[in-house]
Amino acid sequence: MCGIVGYVGHRQAEGVVIEGLRRLEYRGYDSAGIALAHDGRVASDKRAGKLANLEKAMIDHPLPQATTGIGHTRWATHGAPNDVNAHPHLGSTGRLAVVHNGIIENFAALRDDLEDAGHEMLSETDTEVAAHLLELEVCAGADLTTAMQSVCRRLRGAFTLVALDAEDPGRVVAARRSSPLVVGIGEGENFLGSDVAAFIEHTREALELEQDQVVTITADAVSVSGFDGTPGEGRRYHVDWDLAAAEKDGHDWFMRKEIHEQPRAVAESLLGRRNAEGLLQLDEMRLSDDDLRDIDKIIIIAAGTSFYAGMVAKYAIEHWTRISVEVELASEFRYRDPILTHSTLVVAISQSGETADTLQAIRHARVQRSRVLAICNTNGSTIPRESDGVIYTHAGPEIGVASTKGFLTQLVACYLLALYLAQVKGTRYGDEIAQVMDQLDRMPAHIQTVLDADESIYALAREHADARSVLFLGRHAGYPVALEGALKLKEIAYLHAEGFAAGELKHGPIALVEPGLPVFCIVPPRGRDQLHEKMVSGIQEVRARGARTLCIAEEGDESIRPYADVLVPVPAVPVLLQPLVSVVPLQLFACELATQLGHDVDQPRNLAKSVTVE
Repeated sequence: MCGIVGYVGHRQAEGVVIEGLRRLEYRGYDSAGIALAHDGRVASDKRAGKLANLEKAMIDHPLPQATTGIGHTRWATHGAPNDVNAHPHLGSTGRLAVVHNGIIENFAALRDDLEDAGHEMLSETDTEVAAHLLELEVCAGADLTTAMQSVCRRLRGAFTLVALDAEDPGRVVAARRSSPLVVGIGEGENFLGSDVAAFIEHTREALELEQDQVVTITADAVSVSGFDGTPGEGRRYHVDWDLAAAEKDGHDWFMRKEIHEQPRAVAESLLGRRNAEGLLQLDEMRLSDDDLRDIDKIIIIAAGTSFYAGMVAKYAIEHWTRISVEVELASEFRYRDPILTHSTLVVAISQSGETADTLQAIRHARVQRSRVLAICNTNGSTIPRESDGVIYTHAGPEIGVASTKGFLTQLVACYLLALYLAQVKGTRYGDEIAQVMDQLDRMPAHIQTVLDADESIYALAREHADARSVLFLGRHAGYPVALEGALKLKEIAYLHAEGFAAGELKHGPIALVEPGLPVFCIVPPRGRDQLHEKMVSGIQEVRARGARTLCIAEEGDESIRPYADVLVPVPAVPVLLQPLVSVVPLQLFACELATQLGHDVDQPRNLAKSVTVE
C-alpha cells in the first residue's frame, strides 16, 4: 500500500524523492510527505491528499537543499488521513525522521511507556512510536543502524521502517518484516523503495532483502544485517523493464493502457514454456516431479481478483488432472483450521507477492509441512521467496489499481500449472497437452480481436452511464468472469454490481431484476451444449422480467441473438480458456463507464494496489 522512497547520493534529494513518490502513486494513498537531512536538523513537510498538495506547499515554503532524503505516500491504518498523521514522523528533538509501511501491533503498549516517560505524541499513528524509540537510541549514543536493529527487536507486526538522522546525514537506514522494501544500486548514489518503480529512472540494478533484515545505504555502499546484528546479504538482480514501461503511452489511464497490453503480456507469459521435445517446462517451479506426484489435494489461496483466477484454476486442474482442488480466501484460510498434510499443495496467487493475508496463509501452510507454490508477477517479492516454487506471470508493471493484465496472466499461469501437473502425473497424453498449449499460443491474437472492437464497448458503456446497478451472470468458467466483471465496476465506477452463477438466480438473486436493469451474460461456447442451454434459460428468466441483456458469446452463435438486447461477440475458444477473451469486454466497459462518471480510474477511492496489512 504505502509508497516509500529513500535516497543518498549526489543529486538534490527532494527531486529524487518526489519523482519516486509520483511513480508509486498507483499503490493508492491519502497523504504524502518528505524529510531531508540538513544542517543537523530534519527539514520536513507533509500534507493530506494528493502529492500535488505537498508540491504546492513546498513551492510556498521551500525546503533547503540536501542530498539525503526519505519520502512517503500513506494509506491510513492508524489515525485519520490528515496533515498531522501523514508521514514522516519526527522524534522529540527534531534530528530523526521515520516513514513506515505496515502495522506495529504492540504500538499501544510502547506508546504508553513513552508517554509515561514524558514523551509527547502529536499524532494518532503507530509510526510516531518508532520515531521516538529510534531517537532514544541515537541520543544514547547508538548509530542509526544499531538503533534500528534494537528497536525492531521490540516491535511486533508487519512493517517497513525507513529513517534518517540529520546528525549523520550521509546514510539512510531501513528495516523490513513481512512488508515490501527493495534497494536500488547506483553509482555514487543508492536508493530505497517500496518497489523498483521508485528508482527505475536512475538504476535497474536492485537488491532484494530477506525477512527481518536491516539495510544501511550511503552514497557509496549498501550493507545488510539481521535484527540481531549479524551480517547479512541480499540478492542482486537486474530489473528487466524500464521507465517507459510505466508511462501511459498516449492513453488517458494506465488501466486502459494495460488492458491493451494484454496480448503482449499473455504472449510473454507463455514464452519459453516448452522445450525442444515439446514438453512443458516451468523453470522457476523448484518442486521436483516426485514432489508433485505425491500431491493428492490442492488448496488455492488468494484475494480479490486473484481469487477469481483461482476459481478458474480449479476448473482446469480438476478437469485435466482429477486432483481435488479447494479455493480459499486468504484472509479466512488459517482461521478455519484447514486440513493440511505433506501431500497438500498450497498455491498462493498474488500479483505483488506482498499481500499480507496470503503471506500469513502460506506461512501457516508451511508450518503444517505442506508444499507451497506461488503464482506472482513480482520478482524477488516475499511470497515467492518463502514458497517452495514459483510461476512468474511476466505481465510487466501494472500501475492501475484495478488489475487487468495481472488477471489474464494469472489465468495463463494457472493453465500452465494444471497442464504441467497433468504431464507429471500422466493424466493427459502428450498430444492432448500440446493441443491445449497450441490453443493458448493463439490466445494473444484472439484477445487482440476483442480489443480491436473496443469502440463498440465504449459506446455501450456510455449508454449505461446513468445505471445505478449492474448484474453479471455466468456458468462454469464464466462464473468467475462474472464475479470479476462485477468487481471492476465496484472498484472504479463505485456502482452496485454483483456476479452470480446463472443457476442460482431462482434461489434469490432474481428478486433484484427489474425493468431496464443491465445484466451481462457470459455465454459458454456451443460445444458445451448442456451448459449453453442452461445459460440460455437464465438469460430468458431475466429478460422476461424486463432486464436489458448484454450477452458476451462466441462469434457465430446466432442462437443467442433472439435473447440478447446487445450481443458482444468474442472469438470461439474452448470453454476453459474462454475467460481470457470474455473478461476483456468487461474491463473495457468498466474503464469507460468510470471515465464517463468522472472518477480517477487509476487510483480509485479507498483502494491500494498492494494490501500489505491484514
